Amino acid sequence: MRAVWMEGRGGLEVLRYGEIEEPEVGPGEVRVRVRAVALNHLDLWVRKGVAAPNLALPHILGSDIAGVVETVGPGAQGVVPGEEVVVNPGVSCGRCERCLSGQDNLCPDYQILGEHRWGGYAELVVVPVVNVLPKPKNLGFAEAAAVPLTFLTAWQMVVDKLQVKPGEDVLVMAAGSGVSVAAIQIAKLYGARVIAAAGSEEKLEKARALGADEVVNYSQPDWSKEVRRLTGGKGADAVVDHTGAAYWEGVIKATAWGGRISLVGASSGYQAPTPLSHVFYRQLTILGSTMASKSRLYPILRWVAQGRLKPVLGSILPLANAAEGHRLLEERRVFGKVVLEV
Repeated sequence: MRAVWMEGRGGLEVLRYGEIEEPEVGPGEVRVRVRAVALNHLDLWVRKGVAAPNLALPHILGSDIAGVVETVGPGAQGVVPGEEVVVNPGVSCGRCERCLSGQDNLCPDYQILGEHRWGGYAELVVVPVVNVLPKPKNLGFAEAAAVPLTFLTAWQMVVDKLQVKPGEDVLVMAAGSGVSVAAIQIAKLYGARVIAAAGSEEKLEKARALGADEVVNYSQPDWSKEVRRLTGGKGADAVVDHTGAAYWEGVIKATAWGGRISLVGASSGYQAPTPLSHVFYRQLTILGSTMASKSRLYPILRWVAQGRLKPVLGSILPLANAAEGHRLLEERRVFGKVVLEV
């Protein structure tokens, strides 16, 4: 099959395009013919060796997949060849206490497609049958591929962790990223007033068009004071953040007394000074988050099918141009998702 794979860890030069052996389908699995795969910053971190540094090589990246079921393995039920599907990127054992309680993203054996096992930068991918859901009929394959990882991640942050309520002020950092594009929409779905923050006026305009009520340019000094001004001096009740060290202190200062911060990444660096007096005196809650339960993709896709949540495509490229897609993400030149068509 044709694929793009990593032959090492490092820059764009480690990505190779060509023919590689097809994956075999096993019991309880399905093989999906990939039609589109969306990129995430996770792909960059894996390629560079920041995430999953001990992966066996070669390795195929790609967490967000939409395609057509090609082969159904022994014992796999509920799908048939030819069915158009969206692939849930979180894989767990399905047997442990965490999985059975609906917290499968806390499973000790939890894996993410493209990070811990071969993903979708290829014509074919093999996944457990429980990881495929029907593709919403109102979406093309490229749009469908732009949904799973980022909307799952944003859903857990906004709904499960922050428990956003109608009328709350929600600050969404890095408004042009895939996770934040999803978080803006989900927060609005739950009745929040959204303040979107980004580093360019172009991205802020697009965030406003997506539904953000207010915008803040965090490339400006004292941007956190602008958040407080927009909230009548109070600060944001809840914050969606994955910007990392460069903005962390500002995030804390922009949060209201008793406010909550959900943290899902650290794009600008992991080592961030934390003003602890702000945390304990102002009684802030900081909630770590990674992905979401597989079950959360069901309500997400229902909202998508109704047109209440919408994937945003920033760029569509052919599979062979995966390196260019990585470049677009690294240079932060897109609002929304970069998608490879296979």
